[in-house]
Amino acid sequence: MLSRDHLVIFLHGIGASGAQLMPLASSWRSSLPNTRFAAPDAPMHHRYGHQWFSTEGNPLDPAKIAAAREAFDGLINDVIRREGFADAPDRIAFVGVSQGAIVALDAVASGRWRVGALVSFAGLLPPQPISPTSKDTPILLVHGQADTTIPAAASTLAAAQLGATGFAVELDVEPGVGHTISSAGAAKALSFLKKSLL
Repeated sequence: MLSRDHLVIFLHGIGASGAQLMPLASSWRSSLPNTRFAAPDAPMHHRYGHQWFSTEGNPLDPAKIAAAREAFDGLINDVIRREGFADAPDRIAFVGVSQGAIVALDAVASGRWRVGALVSFAGLLPPQPISPTSKDTPILLVHGQADTTIPAAASTLAAAQLGATGFAVELDVEPGVGHTISSAGAAKALSFLKKSLL
């Protein structure tokens, strides 16, 4: 079996599936040699696919996000063990979009996960105390200025909160971009991962 130096775990948005993010992995493969890519489906059912936490009622209720932590941690641990990175969290990157970015940011900000890098596309950080335990994880926040689903101000606020706790954070707010991963945003994320992981 070929050895791989790094593992990138994609975390999809609500009502989607991991497979929908694999084209992004395909476009990054040549620039991230010796990297494995995983894109698990979120553990909860959604009428259009999968979700990381329920959005009934208040979609950003911190208690709902906290209630989803055990299932998230179990799923990610399974992926990491299967890919052979159980003893190398610093060689793992989380790349989340929308709801996937929310649970990724929660995983690191709560101090549960100390990974090598985190990229958040169109995410937000739930209201919560931020633990400095994972502050060695560099974070890139990419957000479209024209996002009407999760306003770009959410990433600006997250950058300030994480920075105040000692995290190294980069923020890229993209003019004219909505609630999506733009080609420029994907390129920014790729260069960030190369710098952070390689």
